Amino acid sequence: MKKEERYIQFSLTREMMETPDIIRNFKLDNGQKVTEAIKQTKRVYFTGEGSSRIFPAKNAIYNSRKSGSNIEMFCSGAREGAEFKLSDYVAFGASNSGSTREVIELFDNLRKQGHQNLYALTARENTKLAERSQQTFVLSCGWEQAVAATKSVAEQGLFYQELLAQTAGKTITSELSTAADAVEAALGTEIPADIIKAISQAGTIHFAGRNDGVAEELTLKTNEITRRKSDFLEGTYAVHGIEEVMNPADVVIVIDPFPAEQDKLQETLVQGVGLQVIAISTKQTQFPTILIPEAGSLQNYVYLAAGWNILVEVGMALKVNLDKAERARKVGNEYTPNA
Repeated sequence: MKKEERYIQFSLTREMMETPDIIRNFKLDNGQKVTEAIKQTKRVYFTGEGSSRIFPAKNAIYNSRKSGSNIEMFCSGAREGAEFKLSDYVAFGASNSGSTREVIELFDNLRKQGHQNLYALTARENTKLAERSQQTFVLSCGWEQAVAATKSVAEQGLFYQELLAQTAGKTITSELSTAADAVEAALGTEIPADIIKAISQAGTIHFAGRNDGVAEELTLKTNEITRRKSDFLEGTYAVHGIEEVMNPADVVIVIDPFPAEQDKLQETLVQGVGLQVIAISTKQTQFPTILIPEAGSLQNYVYLAAGWNILVEVGMALKVNLDKAERARKVGNEYTPNA
C-alpha cells in the first residue's frame, strides 16, 4: 500500500495509514477503577459485535493466556452473553458508535440484575452505551468514514491488551514504538503481482490461523473490502475435513503457520486440492510468504496490517469502492428505544 493518489483517495487506506501513529502514541489513563475490579473478581467478559469484538477481545485473551495470567476471560456476541450468568464478571462492551443494539440491550438486562461492573469502549462521547456503564473509555482515533473498521480495531486491541497488562502490574508501553514501525513496514510491503492475481481470482479466500482474532478479523475484512467470499479456518482446521469441499481456484492465507503444520498443509491443500497457500510470517515458510518484521507481544497488529495491505491490493485489482460496501453498514444494528 503506497501513498499514491489511487490509494489515498479512499478513507479506508488513509485510516489504515494512521494506525502506526495511533499505536506509537497510545496511552491508557484512568484505568484504576476497572483494573481493581478485575483484580477482585478475576473474571472478565468482553462483548461487542463484528470488528469491535473479534480482534480486540481475542487478541487480548490470547496474549494474556500466553503470559500465564490467572484471570478467567472469554468473549461472545451480546445475544449469547444474555444467556450466560455474568454477575461475577467485569463486563466490557465495545461499540465505536456507542449505539449497537445488542450490546445496549445486554447492558440494560445486566443493570436490572444489579450488575455493578459494566464498562464501555467507544469512539464517541456521550453515547447510549455510556449511559449504561460505570465508566466509558473513548478512543483517540476518532470516528472512521470507511465502512470497514481498521484503525479503531487496532486501538481497541491495544486498550484491552494494556488493560490486562496493567491489571498484572505490567505495561506494553515500551513495545509501542517498535510495533508502530513494524505496522508501517507491513502496510508498505510490496505484494507480488502473482499473489494479488491468485487472491483476486479465488472462488473462496480462506484465512487460517490461531484463535487470536487475526485470521478471523481478516476474514470479515475480506467480505467488506473485496466483496469476495471468505472463511476462517481456526488452528489446524484447514487439514481436518474442509479440504473435501475446496477446489483449485480457492486460496488459503495462513497467518504464522505452525512449523509442524506446514508439511501437512502442503500435502493436503497444495498437492491434494491443488490450491495455493500463502503465508504471512516473520520467517520464510515453504509457501509464498509475505515477510513482516517482529514486534514481540504486539506481533498480531503487524499480521493484521499485512492482511489489510493484501486486501487493499485485491480490492483495487477488482475495482471496488473500498469505502462503501453495497449492503454492509457502519453501525450494523443501531439501537432505537422501543424497537
